[in-house]
Amino acid sequence: MKVQLILVGKTVDKRFSDIIDEYASRVKHYIGFDIQVIPELKNTKNLSADQQKQQEGELIVRQLQAGDYVVLLDEHGKEFRSVEFSDWMVKKMNTVSKRLVFIVGGPYGFSPDVYSKANEKISLSKMTFSHQMIRMIFTEQLYRAMTIMKGEPYHHE
Repeated sequence: MKVQLILVGKTVDKRFSDIIDEYASRVKHYIGFDIQVIPELKNTKNLSADQQKQQEGELIVRQLQAGDYVVLLDEHGKEFRSVEFSDWMVKKMNTVSKRLVFIVGGPYGFSPDVYSKANEKISLSKMTFSHQMIRMIFTEQLYRAMTIMKGEPYHHE
């Protein structure tokens, strides 16, 4: 199984991108992991939020492959403690045959098409974070999950 993180728009703050890159390289020590960045839409000032979600959704759906297990990082998703997320990852690693795809949407969320492709939704917090921060938080939590699985000392109860 391979893990894919799909993002809408590049990470603009170099401090975040450096941390994301660091955790992504650590995750690759345990499992195949790639980050796919979908370019931000141009000229969005003339688009409604729904139009923007629709166009971003079309770009996201194009990145999906048959057999992908799709998980949206969404404020209405299931919340996990880190150990629970690690247990969830173990189950997915044993049941997902192709790619486990996590998606961070654009500023207005996901289109109905993207929601229809999702197998699950996960929320990283009840609080709201910027999309830039969510990328960093998710990659750190994915790394944490891997170290918990392996019984390594990164995570403390």
